[in-house]
Amino acid sequence: MTARALDVEAWFAAKGWTPFKFQREAWEAHARGESGLIEAATGLGKTLTVWLGPLQDWRHANPDANDAPPLQVLWITPLRALAKDTYQALTAPLEALGLPWTVELRTGDTSASLRKRQRERLPSAMIITPESLSLLLTYPETAERMRALRTVIVDEWHELLGTKRGVQTELCLARLRRWVPDLRVWGLSATLGNLATARDVLLAGRPGILINGGITRQVAVDTAIPATVERFPWAGHLGLSGIPQVVDLLGSAGTTLLFTNTRNQAERWYQALTLYMPEWEDEIAIHHGSLSSAERDRVERAIADRKLRCVVCTSSLDLGVDFSPVDQVIQIGSPRGVARLLQRAGRSGHQPDGVSRVTCVPTNSMELAEFAAVRSAIADRDIETRKPLTGSLFRASISTGPRA
Repeated sequence: MTARALDVEAWFAAKGWTPFKFQREAWEAHARGESGLIEAATGLGKTLTVWLGPLQDWRHANPDANDAPPLQVLWITPLRALAKDTYQALTAPLEALGLPWTVELRTGDTSASLRKRQRERLPSAMIITPESLSLLLTYPETAERMRALRTVIVDEWHELLGTKRGVQTELCLARLRRWVPDLRVWGLSATLGNLATARDVLLAGRPGILINGGITRQVAVDTAIPATVERFPWAGHLGLSGIPQVVDLLGSAGTTLLFTNTRNQAERWYQALTLYMPEWEDEIAIHHGSLSSAERDRVERAIADRKLRCVVCTSSLDLGVDFSPVDQVIQIGSPRGVARLLQRAGRSGHQPDGVSRVTCVPTNSMELAEFAAVRSAIADRDIETRKPLTGSLFRASISTGPRA
């Protein structure tokens, strides 16, 4: 065992944990100065895997330091809804490991006073969205503030790859590499079919390692078959006719995340459930990106405290926000992809040996066949690939150029 790993190994042992092989592999690769992509199922500790590498390296290089260092780590998150959950996950090991690091958020929810203070002094680690990072990089003093930066971590890279926000992230990384040539870049991914391509895009073709968790979580996928299939509609997307079945499912579990595909659908289901079961009104909540950050925080705390029977949500709870109290996941309508259903199923049974359980509720007859196809694809581990965008700047110059 190396001196670099001693503190972390002891901390794991004190909590009754044993590091997985892929975690030790990632720590050793980071210590060698490598970059890479980590792929592992939800609940296996990807956050600690990629976070503890920079912490161990800094302590090894600064064994007697007691003051918070300048910016060492940028943690890029695709959704501001994930930022506070990530903040809690990153700050938890600091006190236990005796590290003086500071961690701060920078998203659309960050106050103007904190943003102003961050322009004068950046924290040791910053959790930031691609949009906020793009803006931060335009400030004239940022290049100097980031001279000490050592590692950039891109969370949920599979969600960004092949999107405009993914290209925005790539551009930010290009600027950072110009400022810090030996910058280490690590990505986290849970569900993706073309991992090697995802790694190469993230690292801009530079050498890097691909680490697989090697542990497959068990996923149980059920379909709520309508009582009378002959009279079930052939079209529609709300699925409110399935409320009796959903209520039965809610009554047999502790806490349920009920996923919908749109905010309008989430609002309609939330209203319908509270009208159908008025005695559950205080135990049902709604969560989506149009709600205030204070309301989202209230709902997330209530889930963690086991105060809610059901949360009707959209993709705002797809990623990263991990609640061990969640017993089951319900998907209303087509998940529109194998990877998305796996991601949502992973919100339940959130521990290495847990079973992720999801029940699919069809909104029309065609979705019965679609659910069967998704179940078969999950069994075969046939997950969609994400095609990276190429020539984005060229296309943008054409679309915004002068017109004849």
